[in-house]
Amino acid sequence: MAADVGEHATGAVRPPLVSRPLLVRCISIAGVSASFYLMLSVVPLFARSAGASTNVAGLATTVLSLSTIAGYLPTPRLVGRYGHRVMLAAGMLLLGTPALVLTVTSNLTVVLVACAVRGVGFAITCVSGGALSVSLIPAERRGEGLALIGVVSGVPSVVALPLGVWLSGHAGFRAVFVLGAAAALAPLASLPWLPDGGRVSRDAPAAASDSMLAGLRTPALIRPALIFFSVTMAIGIFVTFVPLAASRTDAGTASLALLIESAAAIGGRWLAGRLGDRSGKRGLLVPGVLAAAAGFALLSLPGPAGIMLLAGGLVFGTGFGMTQNTSLTLMYDLVPESGFSMVSALWNLAYDSGMGVGAAWFGAVAGGVGYRVAFGFTALIMAGGTALNRGTKAR
Repeated sequence: MAADVGEHATGAVRPPLVSRPLLVRCISIAGVSASFYLMLSVVPLFARSAGASTNVAGLATTVLSLSTIAGYLPTPRLVGRYGHRVMLAAGMLLLGTPALVLTVTSNLTVVLVACAVRGVGFAITCVSGGALSVSLIPAERRGEGLALIGVVSGVPSVVALPLGVWLSGHAGFRAVFVLGAAAALAPLASLPWLPDGGRVSRDAPAAASDSMLAGLRTPALIRPALIFFSVTMAIGIFVTFVPLAASRTDAGTASLALLIESAAAIGGRWLAGRLGDRSGKRGLLVPGVLAAAAGFALLSLPGPAGIMLLAGGLVFGTGFGMTQNTSLTLMYDLVPESGFSMVSALWNLAYDSGMGVGAAWFGAVAGGVGYRVAFGFTALIMAGGTALNRGTKAR
C-alpha cells in the first residue's frame, strides 16, 4: 500500500497516512478480529453439541461479553505500567490459547472458563491495540486513519462470523478452534516490529490521566461516549431482533439486511474519516446519529417488509459507522497520548455495554407494543441523544 500524501485546502502538504509500523499493526488487528469472530457463534454450538441446554449454551456468549467489559477497566493502568508490546502479547495469548484447550475437551465448565479468558484477552487487545494504532496515525489524518483501521478489523469480522459456522459444519469444531488460535497467536511474531510506547511515568503530572476513573470524571469525554452508547444500543437491537422480526416473512431478506448493515457501517466509518479531517469532526457526529435514527425510523414504517429492512439496514449502517468513527476521533482529540488507552477503554465499554443494554430492554418493550413501535421508540432515543453534543472541543 503506497503512502498517501495529499494537501489541505490551505495548500499545506499532508503527512503520509500509512507507515511501516501501521502496516505491521494491521497484521495483529486482522488476526485478532478473525479469531474473535470465527468462534463467536461456534462456541455456543459446541457447548450445545456437548449436551448443554440452550440456556447454558447461551451462557458462553454472556460470559464472553461480561469478561470483555471487565477486562476494559484495568487495562489502561496496565498499559501505563508495562507498555503496548507486553500487553498486546498478553492479550493475544489469552485470546488464542483457550481455543487450543477446546480442541481436547468439551467439558462445559472448561468451555465457560475459556470464554471468560478469551473475553479478557480480547479486551486487552482492543484497549492497548487501539491506543497503539492511533499513536501511529498523524493527528492531522486521525479520522481517516481510524477509518482505515475500521476497514482492516471490519472485513475479517464480516467474513469470519459466517465462515466459522460453515466450517464447524463441514470440517468440525476442532478445525475452527485451531484456526481461531492460529489467527490470534501468529501475529505475536509481528510485535518486535512495533514501537513499545504506552508507559506512563509514575512521577509524571499527567500519570492519573491514563485511568478509567479519570475518563469517567471528564464530562467532555462522557458526552460523546454516551451519544455513541445510544447508537450501540441500536446495533444490539438490530443484530438480535431484525431476524426475529422478519421470521414471519423472509429470513433470507433479514440475512441480506444484516450483511448490508455491516458493509454500510464500514463505508460510513470511511466517509466520516475522510470528511472529518477536512471539514471538522464534531460537525459529523449529529448527522451520523440522525442517519442511524432514520434507519430505525424506516423499520417502524408500514410498507413492504423486505424493502424496509434493506433500506433501514443501509441507512442505519451508514449512520452507525459515521458515529463510530466520529465519536472515537473526538475522544482521542481531547486527551494527550498518555490518555489514549483510557479513551480506547471508555469507548469500547460504551460499545459493548450499549449492545447488551439495548438487546435487553428492547425484548421487553417489543413484547408489549410490537416491533414497529419499538423500532420507532429506539429512533427517538438515538435522536434525543444528540442533545449531549456540546462542550467537546479538541484539546
